[in-house]
Amino acid sequence: MINVLEYKGYFGTVEYSANDDVLFGKVMGVDSLISFEGDSLKGLREDFENAIDDYLEICAADGLTPEAPYMGNLSVQVSPELHKTLAIYSTSHGQTLNFTVEEAIKRHISG
Repeated sequence: MINVLEYKGYFGTVEYSANDDVLFGKVMGVDSLISFEGDSLKGLREDFENAIDDYLEICAADGLTPEAPYMGNLSVQVSPELHKTLAIYSTSHGQTLNFTVEEAIKRHISG
């Protein structure tokens, strides 16, 4: 089961706080902190959607372009040895390091 909400192309986590007995979450894939909460799943979804609508309205009112989630830039840190191995593999196969990493990730998540 994946605990993720989706609205207008934005995705939010679904978490539970036993201390507060409340559901809460934050929007994933953007630098801005957009959080929401609710006492029920319905309330959580409503607050999530309201948070997205508020964010988009604030951006419009301030003349800002809203952040698009998951722009395709991913920064990861690997060991120097793995970095070297990936670079050598990529060069010897006539492909970029980005292409090699993207293909490896696709193979990993597809099974």
